[in-house]
Amino acid sequence: MTTASPTPPDGARTPADGGTAPAPEAPAPTPAPPKSPWIFHQGEFIRAGDLYMGPGLQGLHYGTGVFEGIRSYAVPDPGTPSAPRSGGPETSGPDDDRDARAAAGTYLFQAAEHYARLHRSCRLMRLDLPHSVSELVDITAELLRRNELNGHAYIRPVVHKLALRPGTPFGVRLSGVSTALTIMAMPMGAYVSRDGISCGVSSWRRIPDSSLPVNAKVTGGYANNALAVDEASAAGYDDAIMLNQRGEVAEASTANIFVVRDGQVATPHLGADILPGLTRAAVIDLLASEGGPRTAERTVLRSELHMADEVFLTGTGCQVVPVVTIDGRPVGDGVPGPVTRLVQELHHRATSGQLPAYRHLNHPVVFRSDRAGTGTRP
Repeated sequence: MTTASPTPPDGARTPADGGTAPAPEAPAPTPAPPKSPWIFHQGEFIRAGDLYMGPGLQGLHYGTGVFEGIRSYAVPDPGTPSAPRSGGPETSGPDDDRDARAAAGTYLFQAAEHYARLHRSCRLMRLDLPHSVSELVDITAELLRRNELNGHAYIRPVVHKLALRPGTPFGVRLSGVSTALTIMAMPMGAYVSRDGISCGVSSWRRIPDSSLPVNAKVTGGYANNALAVDEASAAGYDDAIMLNQRGEVAEASTANIFVVRDGQVATPHLGADILPGLTRAAVIDLLASEGGPRTAERTVLRSELHMADEVFLTGTGCQVVPVVTIDGRPVGDGVPGPVTRLVQELHHRATSGQLPAYRHLNHPVVFRSDRAGTGTRP
């Protein structure tokens, strides 16, 4: 089968009759792809897009890693009319607190405490972490600077098993395996409504400490949490509340839980197979020292969830979140209660440097205008 050649325009000559072919149009220049964020990996600052980790990654295969979640907060100038509120809309703190506020800037909150826990988790999992707590805090501050994250941000350090050392036989193990450290950072404000979420009690029980130590944030253990969240999401809830093997309240998927009844505050004790959350500890201390009710750390029964006046969650990521329904039933009046609002306010004042007694938890990050230093070493 043959096809007719297209007819050239009038007066145009083709290569076949001695003419010259028209010059092709120059292709449009391809825009340069955006640079990927900086991360800290194995002792160097590199671009995330330049990181390669092979398919034999031990931490990926067996969940043999640990991690932390750390927040940084932007503290506005005291004269600024509105200040970002943790977990909610932008409103300013009381005028009489402004003289006590930390200087405007960016602050890591509880960074040293998070990295101290990371070191403890590494000891449990035989992970070699070559940096001290203070070095890790400084590395994190530099990571924020390189990524120009001078607003609210979230930092995720991960330490995990990397590869079998020479002579180590194949299989799941902790000894004879090298270690990798990666720290990443990203912008993050409040991602949960400060006006409340719905929760469902999960049929998946919390892993007991006798099976997997709950004092450490072990990556593989979070498959338990993921199953609970998946079940809750399928049922239309925002989050899951997990019971321990004894049927007592343990915690939410990635947060500790508090219940309030008749003005009394309670939270599951450390023997209830909970992660001893750093935000949990801060909230207990804030209530005790700032005029709020004291918190009882005790066994919390499932039935108390349905008889409570208020329920709220605490965690580095979610901060302080009211729970307004559980299993489809309203908690109290179905709106955040006064104790929950007090805790939200105290947490905001602590993270924004307004409470001098808690200023030691605010680590300042100084951003330099001169970005000439672009080497890869910290």
